[in-house]
Amino acid sequence: MIAGKTVVYTSGTFDMLHINHLRLIEYARGLGDILIVGVNTDELVASYKSLPMIPFEDRIALVRALKGPDLVIPQHSLDHADKVKKLKFDVFVVGDDWVGKYDYLEEQGVTVVYTPYGRGVSSSSLKTKIAARYAQLKRKSETLIPDDALERERGIGNGQSRRKTKKG
Repeated sequence: MIAGKTVVYTSGTFDMLHINHLRLIEYARGLGDILIVGVNTDELVASYKSLPMIPFEDRIALVRALKGPDLVIPQHSLDHADKVKKLKFDVFVVGDDWVGKYDYLEEQGVTVVYTPYGRGVSSSSLKTKIAARYAQLKRKSETLIPDDALERERGIGNGQSRRKTKKG
């Protein structure tokens, strides 16, 4: 608590910013007076999953542009014990995919809220949809390109069209 105000902390990668990220931040905002959001650095993310599509500098700029957070900071570690002392937060909000991971903060007087992350939309699901759509469009575009153009692009064939031309 700072000056009698409840401080809430939430964090995440916020890759490919989407509606569930906004819902998490909005929910956290409603639990207190001051909202601090930590954005995971690329180095931190690489320690537990694949690198984000969006670079850290862009992700933190996007979160800073939102109206909900009062302060947006880099997050270098998933251990929040030191952050409690430095930032003096009273409530920590995280998605329910992390249930149990942050219970240790309760020993420091922090209320830990595991909120339902939301179904259907995640950065991972967006990446999968984008890749599938790209593959679909690529296949479709290849059916529209003449065979000789595809052969030239791939470096095969003699580059001559297989189409019959009208002599005249």
